[in-house]
This record gives sequence, C-alpha cells and structure tokens, in this order.
Amino acid sequence: MTRRSSSLYRSVCTSVLALGLAHGVNVAHAAEGDPKPTEAGDFSLRIEPGISVPLTDPQAQRFMVGGSQTVKAAWNLSRFLDLGPSVGFLALPTAATGDNPGTAWLFGASLRLKRPLDYADNDTLFGLSPWIDVDALYARTGSLDRPAFDVGAGVSLALGKDRIFRIGPFVRFLHLFSLDRPGFDNRSAEILTVGLSLEVGSRIQREAVVVAPEIRTINTNTNTNTEVISCPDRDNDTIPDTIDVCPDVVGPLETSGCPPYKAVVVKRDKLELKQKIQFEWNQAVLQPSSYPALDEIVQALKDNKSFRVQVGGYASSEGDDDRNQDLSEKRAEAVLDYLANHGIARSRLTSKGFSSSNPRQTNVTESGREANRRVEFILTFIILPDGTK
Repeated sequence: MTRRSSSLYRSVCTSVLALGLAHGVNVAHAAEGDPKPTEAGDFSLRIEPGISVPLTDPQAQRFMVGGSQTVKAAWNLSRFLDLGPSVGFLALPTAATGDNPGTAWLFGASLRLKRPLDYADNDTLFGLSPWIDVDALYARTGSLDRPAFDVGAGVSLALGKDRIFRIGPFVRFLHLFSLDRPGFDNRSAEILTVGLSLEVGSRIQREAVVVAPEIRTINTNTNTNTEVISCPDRDNDTIPDTIDVCPDVVGPLETSGCPPYKAVVVKRDKLELKQKIQFEWNQAVLQPSSYPALDEIVQALKDNKSFRVQVGGYASSEGDDDRNQDLSEKRAEAVLDYLANHGIARSRLTSKGFSSSNPRQTNVTESGREANRRVEFILTFIILPDGTK
C-alpha cells in the first residue's frame, strides 16, 4: 500500500468519526443488551384453533369430535397478568347423518397468568412461557343462551430475538351451564379442547449497551512501503483521538474520553462548571467557596496540556457600564491569577471582560442578575510544545 493510500485511509477514518461526533454520536454504537421488564399496556392478539371433544351426556352420545376457533385480545396489567376480550366458536358434528351439528358462540373476558416474556437470552427454561387463563363467558348454543366458563393452560415459545411471534400447545376445559327450562335437558355440558396457540404481540424492549468502536489495523505485507494503519489514540484509552475530547489523559467513553471530574464538564469548546464562581460583593475578590471548583479547573488543565483557556468574565446590568466592564475584566483576571498561582503557565491563559453583554438570564429580577454575574472558561485548543506546564 502506498503512502498516498494510507493518508487517504487516515482521512476517511478521521472524517467518519468526526461526522459521528457532529451528529451526537460518541462514535460507539448502541448494541441491544438484556430485555427490559415488560410494561403494563402492551397488546397481544391470540388465535387458538383446536380439536374439541364432548365429555358429558347427552352431548357425548349425540356428537362426535369437532373443532373450535378462539380469538383473544389482551393487554398487560402487569408482567404476569393479561386481561382482554375473548370470542370463540365451537362446532360438533352429529353421529347420525342428517342431524344438525352442535354449535356454540362464546363471548366474554379472559384473565391470563403467565411467565413474563422478558426472560434473559440465556434462559434456563429455553425461552418457554407457561400460562393458565380463566374465561367468564356468555354462550349461545342453538336457541339457548347460557353462562359458561373456560379454564385453559399451555406454554408458548417466542420466535426470534424480538419475541413478537409466539407459538405453543394448549388444552381447555369448557363448562356450559344448563338452566332449568321446560323441554330442554337441564344437565350441564363439558367439552375438552386441545390445539395450537398462535400469538403476535409487542416487541420487547432491550437495554442499550454502548460498545466502543473497533479499531482495526491493516498490515500490508509487501517488499516495499510496509505500513501499519490505525486510528490514532495517544492516551491508549481505546477512544480515537478524533473523538476523544481529552486525548492526553485516560477517561471513559461516557465522558467523551475525559476523567469524570466532580465540578467540571469538559466539552470540545469549553470547560463547563457545575457551580458558579463566587466573588465578594462588587469586588474582584474570589470567595473561598469557589476554590474547590477552581482547583478542578487547574487539574483539568494539568491533565490536558494542549488546552489554552480564555477566561471570560460577565456582570449584571445594574450600575454604570464602565464600572461593569472594569469589574468583569478584573474578575476574569482574578480567576486567571488563581490558575497561574496553582501551576498553570500564563502562556496558556488569557482573560476578557464582557460587562453585561450576553446575559444568561433576564436582568429584570435579582435572581437573573445574580446568574449573570459569572465567569466562563472557553477552550481554544491551541496545542502547546512538549514540556509546557
């Protein structure tokens, strides 16, 4: 591989990583981890075709083995409970030729207790979800209306990683109550159904896992111009320099390659303080309560020797403009002096006062004016020669 092609490779590597960062991607990709716990409200639809057998007389004497079809819609009440409507149809052919088959329409509600579908991928039960449900039903059999209940049990197996589709066997016991009516047999009917349940439901949600980029090296083995190509990572923290906000010090991907400071957030364009720098009233004298935050600024600058910092001082709008300008400049200089006195070379530091320009909040209220009395740190990213403090 020629040096021209290796330069092109590095350019592409840098451009792709920078593009990802510009769009808010930490140049890592989100992988799918373990399933999150299922939430209430998830919807599923079940279709249960089956073979039905009458168990009690007179149905067992008159009818043969038939078939049934049930459709159930369900919403999660919790990880373990589903509730929803149920509609079913049952048909049993007669033993005598010419007689009408026995039919039943079934309408009601179904409550299901199940094993949750958010089991781990390495589940010891191989992803099986046993369940049991109870249906309270209104049954229409011929010209008769009667109450009924149904108890079912089965097991489902999810198909695919998303667990949207599930399949499994089931068995049901249906009890039809017979009311005391003249001219009709007052014995109850019991029917056993076995079949296959087909279910479609909500996709399970998974925990997002941030995976660091894979940095590949390409070794071209030729007689001449042998070269190893990789994305640079001078602090060896597995985060390429093109996206590492702190390329000179080891840090995790969660903080863009910077150490997790307590009071300071390091960004590409500035050091962002989590608390405000406090001064004595109407003076450029730092209050001791600000020292810990400034000490972290010092540590961040010592860790990142390529950072040059402009300290920007701001004031609220009350008072004379000239006085505000002078105060903002002196407060910025006071912060600069603190950093310099704690080991940061003055060649890496500049200060500037902005008076009451660019207010953070309204200057109408006291709380707004207080917020506008601030000092900001802006990184200019000028790389210093080796050995500079």
